[in-house]
Amino acid sequence: MEKQSQQLRAGKIVRGEDPLNLEMPFETLRDFITPTESFYVRTHFPIPKIDKKDWRLRIQGEVENPLELRYDDLLKMEARTTPVTLECAGNNRNFLDPKVKGVQWGLGAVGTANWTGVPLSILLDGAGVKPQSREVILEGADGGALGDAKAPTGNLKFARSIPLAKAKDVLLAYKMNDADLPPENGFPLRAIVPGWYAMASIKWLQRIIVTDRPFTGYYQTLDYAFWKRRGDIAELTPLSELQIKAEIAQPSEGELVAGNSNVRVRGAAWTSGAEITKVDLSTDGGLTWNEAKLIGEAKPNAWRLWEFDWKTPAKPGKQILVARATDSNGRTQPVERDPDRGTYMINHLLPIEVEVC
Repeated sequence: MEKQSQQLRAGKIVRGEDPLNLEMPFETLRDFITPTESFYVRTHFPIPKIDKKDWRLRIQGEVENPLELRYDDLLKMEARTTPVTLECAGNNRNFLDPKVKGVQWGLGAVGTANWTGVPLSILLDGAGVKPQSREVILEGADGGALGDAKAPTGNLKFARSIPLAKAKDVLLAYKMNDADLPPENGFPLRAIVPGWYAMASIKWLQRIIVTDRPFTGYYQTLDYAFWKRRGDIAELTPLSELQIKAEIAQPSEGELVAGNSNVRVRGAAWTSGAEITKVDLSTDGGLTWNEAKLIGEAKPNAWRLWEFDWKTPAKPGKQILVARATDSNGRTQPVERDPDRGTYMINHLLPIEVEVC
């Protein structure tokens, strides 16, 4: 990964000021739950200023009974709390060579929080979804004009869709780690779409549209999409499920470690629709591998912490550390990057270079 000078704000790495993008220094990972103040921030437009007394959530489209709900209406409904890992689809972009456009995330555009809110299924049941319905569009209050020749003119809102079948898994969260959502994380309400990249977990949620046809909005097709091949034909496909990955938190890139000593290597691993069953660690750039220890119990849609006790060599020099995850579906990480993924879905093996001294 290219070393960069890092400006910090409240302990997070500033990856952009306008719009605001902040990254958790991944070497600060300690616990299963990421503290709210450490959680990464991804925005595409200015953060909306929303008064919850004036805010409304509207459920429209292919429903029998359109709904308009106040913030207090949600608080009166059945609430659930669940830990979910969210990862930005461009996490690790700074590792790509040659460099590509986009926010230059390192390792820390990912985190796990306890989210509290109302299952989307309760609202859809109340609205009465029509039989011909196929997708659910989630629209945020954030928006603006895009400087992209392929984008529509004028202002647009950030919106993504999910299949109707996935909607049963979605939580509409108004709390994060037992406190109200911070403005930068989506106050007053954000969707939590477990197992998917976080562009689907719409912040500042204001409208839910049930539709009987595929949604082809800008952030569903022209952005947050990749090329999926069918022989010699390539189709532009919306990003969805997280790809399996393990990351090393400690030691960090460029760190000095003592020779002939015991160093605890720590990190986290995650996947989608399965459990992490194994993490292997190489300390010689992938020539040999050893199995790391998984910490705690596996929880659906949340990362698994891991550690490995490394006896460092006595001879000074550079050492290349690489972590590799395997899940209960038998999936593991590719060695090489798939170029058809563009600037997203980066889950190939990522080397961390340290110096034994």
